Amino acid sequence: MGINDYVSDCFIPSRGLRQGDPLSPYLFLFCAEGLSTLLNEAKRKMMMRRALIGRGKLAVTHILFADDCIIFGDASSEEANTVKKILVEYGLM
Repeated sequence: MGINDYVSDCFIPSRGLRQGDPLSPYLFLFCAEGLSTLLNEAKRKMMMRRALIGRGKLAVTHILFADDCIIFGDASSEEANTVKKILVEYGLM
């Protein structure tokens, strides 16, 4: 866990949030913002292509809803590696 510039040792969580806990949606939003930022940055740097939805009116790279994340992209090994790097970086946060 990192707070400001201090990084603590690894730990194994022994408790979690109960299903239906009112804090859960806020924690998801807090955490998902980091992933969304990384995906948007990759899109801005042209490392990811946007998927066209409908008649090409809407282009997206990812959708976040409730506690789900759907990532769209080109079916290529380069883009798969980009998504993998983003997820690894996100896991290190």
